[in-house]
Amino acid sequence: MAMKKRRRIRPGLLVLICVCCLVFVKCKYKPTNPAALGWTDDKNQHEKLSDYKGKVVLLSFYATWCDPCRAEVPHLVQLQRQYEQQGLKVIGLNVGGDDDRAKVPGYAKEFGIEFPLAYPDDELVVTYLGDNANIPQTLIFDRQGKMVKRTFGYSAQSADELDRVLQATLAQAQ
Repeated sequence: MAMKKRRRIRPGLLVLICVCCLVFVKCKYKPTNPAALGWTDDKNQHEKLSDYKGKVVLLSFYATWCDPCRAEVPHLVQLQRQYEQQGLKVIGLNVGGDDDRAKVPGYAKEFGIEFPLAYPDDELVVTYLGDNANIPQTLIFDRQGKMVKRTFGYSAQSADELDRVLQATLAQAQ
């Protein structure tokens, strides 16, 4: 009587399955209070979305090496200048990795960025980029901290959409 050979899962495959399960769980995670999520600025100060209640907040997830992110920056600079007096706060959140951090000051200088460039908490990244990690990714929050728009990538069409949503959101009563 011939014995059936038992198939074993290779250790490498088992690790891959475990990692995929962890990623799936993280992607499905949504915090109970997104306004409590935050970032750390270049002065090592921690801020969170709820710190900006009463303002319209535009969060832009970017990396200095990302060509679409670089294309979007002049538009973000223009939006901050145009709508700052109406209550807009643009914040750039670098997700380019540890090697990218050293390049951020040069990036800011190159594009004349006057809005804060910071580093998001892991929980913020998982919450908003967990289901789609494409960058640039831009999120607009109303004055109460509710997300009203999320865009992926950058094009003339997405720029027009950001303008339209920002104008409507800023026009809402405080």
